[in-house]
Amino acid sequence: MPEILDRARAQVLNDGAGLDEAQILEVLRLPDDDLPELLQIAHDVRMKWCGPEVEVEGIVSLKTGGCPEDCHFCSQSGLFASPVRSVWLDIPSLVEAAKQTAATGATEFCIVAAVRGPDKRLMDQMREGVKAIKAEVDIQVAASLGMLTQEQVDDLVDMGVHRYNHNLETCQSHFPNVVTTHTWEERWGTLKMVRDSGMEVCCGGILGLGETLEQRAEFAAQLAELDPHEVPMNFLNPRPGTPLGDQPVVEGKDALRAIAAFRLAMPRTILRFAGGREITLGDLGTRDGLLGGINAVIVGNYLTTLGRPATSDLELLQDLKMPVKALSETI
Repeated sequence: MPEILDRARAQVLNDGAGLDEAQILEVLRLPDDDLPELLQIAHDVRMKWCGPEVEVEGIVSLKTGGCPEDCHFCSQSGLFASPVRSVWLDIPSLVEAAKQTAATGATEFCIVAAVRGPDKRLMDQMREGVKAIKAEVDIQVAASLGMLTQEQVDDLVDMGVHRYNHNLETCQSHFPNVVTTHTWEERWGTLKMVRDSGMEVCCGGILGLGETLEQRAEFAAQLAELDPHEVPMNFLNPRPGTPLGDQPVVEGKDALRAIAAFRLAMPRTILRFAGGREITLGDLGTRDGLLGGINAVIVGNYLTTLGRPATSDLELLQDLKMPVKALSETI
């Protein structure tokens, strides 16, 4: 067995201390022959430090498209010739989406808006929407509204939003190649305010944005430094009309290596399957990821791409004897 796997077993599995950046890079460079052993260690770490339960979440876009930012992977940017147009969702539709999400057994419903940051109209609609959902649906409400001011952070806490998603997307050194209309440091600032407010921090990114393995390791280490409650793991699903529309899809085995590496970097974090896993991993790879460190999934569709049917994921979790986390245990 490679030395890094021995060290991972002792350091992460036994002691609960995550791998550092250099060690993460060693994991990402492991040959395919060592992948089964790596996934087993990552699964053991997940079971020991997080338990067998899987948190299920649904997401809905309150405001889709027309975003002024130039994130090169995103078809919601108003700067690219991609086929997503600006649409706002009304409150009854938002409540209905929350009901449908709860019906899958999900404990988390995330309201997302394609914006640089929320304006007064969006914050007012959020307040109305969260109030309406809480009146009719027994589900936790999360939000993802871009970069925030301190006043907006305080408002979300007052509304009862319990978790805020704001992805760093990629490592600090690669970020300027992916986004030019705002900085990695601006995103980091929002995350620090969210953390200080008492809301749970949800922060991940997208693998396959043209980053090197060294930068993938840098990203995992920076997320570990932030220590978010949850890390969504997305894999680029290239969108027509975006600057990264011709980027190759991450190879399945590389994706599984990355999942295991991120688990070994953050042994106690919720690691959530998010966008792109269907084309990167397929059904078999989705199973392998759940047996290699993943302990949460987004069910149904994503913001601008189709996902697996919720029933397929729930049947897979049942088959793997992984219980869906009960709402009462998250409150």
